[in-house]
Amino acid sequence: MIAMTRIDYRLLHGQVAFAWTNNLSANAVLIANDEVAGDSFRKKTFQLAKPENAKLIFKTIEDSAKAIASGVTDKYRVFIVVETINDAYRLAKLVPEIKLIDLGLSSEKEGSTNIAKSVYVTKKDIEQLTELENDGVKVLVKQAPGDPDTEFSSLIN
Repeated sequence: MIAMTRIDYRLLHGQVAFAWTNNLSANAVLIANDEVAGDSFRKKTFQLAKPENAKLIFKTIEDSAKAIASGVTDKYRVFIVVETINDAYRLAKLVPEIKLIDLGLSSEKEGSTNIAKSVYVTKKDIEQLTELENDGVKVLVKQAPGDPDTEFSSLIN
């Protein structure tokens, strides 16, 4: 079962590893990112931040979708973490079970606009997240579990 998908450019760090994982009662954290899946150094670094009570899995976006579709993740309560809005978009398009995306942290880049604390979006990001919302995916902007739920669409209209 997918507990939640979070967009966080830092991927796995203290807040994600402990606050979110515990809040979601997740027993598996899936880092879905094409670059990290092939980078042994980054994977070893993330292993250091791994919560004790959760399995840590690294897969590309496509392999993540295949694993979820195969049912191999069904025995887990999976917290998916992606690095970018585009990663979340690609994965959600491949995995209809994704019904909730938390836009936690997205880095500033050329052409981006700040819509919330530590959340920057480009025109393409807005289009992708709006499309997901139109597909029935709830997109929230929320840094920490105790923060209020803020719907993405309310910040761009």
